[in-house]
Amino acid sequence: MDKDWSQLRARCLIEEDAAILALRKPAGISVTGERHDTDLVELAAAAGETLYPVHRIDKVTSGLILFAKELRAHGELTRQFNKQTADKAYLAVVAATGLPDTGVFDLPLSVGRKNRVRIAAPRESIRHEGGRWFVDDADLLPAKNYPSLTRFVTVLRGPAHTVLALRPVTGRRHQIRVHLAWTGHPIVGDPLFDRSGAQPRTYLHSWRLGLAASWRTPPELTLTAEPDAAFWRPLDASAAPDALERAADALRTLD
Repeated sequence: MDKDWSQLRARCLIEEDAAILALRKPAGISVTGERHDTDLVELAAAAGETLYPVHRIDKVTSGLILFAKELRAHGELTRQFNKQTADKAYLAVVAATGLPDTGVFDLPLSVGRKNRVRIAAPRESIRHEGGRWFVDDADLLPAKNYPSLTRFVTVLRGPAHTVLALRPVTGRRHQIRVHLAWTGHPIVGDPLFDRSGAQPRTYLHSWRLGLAASWRTPPELTLTAEPDAAFWRPLDASAAPDALERAADALRTLD
């Protein structure tokens, strides 16, 4: 991993203005708060640049990450994540086939042993009807749980893998990874949940982000980080551009 901030910043730059910096984060480096490893905020600070993360993506996740360069913008943008009005979309390659064209995971999360995020009910209680995965209230475990909703559309189908575009309506820690794993569709290469063998990376990518931004004209941020060729390695990538265009249209129609 390149630890030279100026080179990494230039190579990963998506968009920048006086208030924000949007980067295409490589998989394998943390955004901030990593105790035993270098993270992006620390790298920037060491080079004399102060950045405030607007949101977080996991170390193993690649793709779009947004920073504020001033506190006023940081407050305006983070409030939209807290109010669940930020329009987020991810791409994931899952080790499963037969998924519907569209669906929703309506599964509350809780924290289990060793601070591991899990579904707040036994795995065998998860039900699947009409493209919706859910549990009944009677099946919830006697621990604090957090309602969590992820909508998805199928982007590309292969003989052993499927690419999904996912919109996490809520923004819980590890939400997409847990929802997919606990319903039998683990993300390929996920170090927590994929048991299929060693992979060069985790195939989860932060793809799109839409936010209001009062200082811009028009007053909005619409950001996209297209995945690189390595993301499509488990499938035939020749159909990817058309599939992504269809997925973007389909995501806009989801409630």
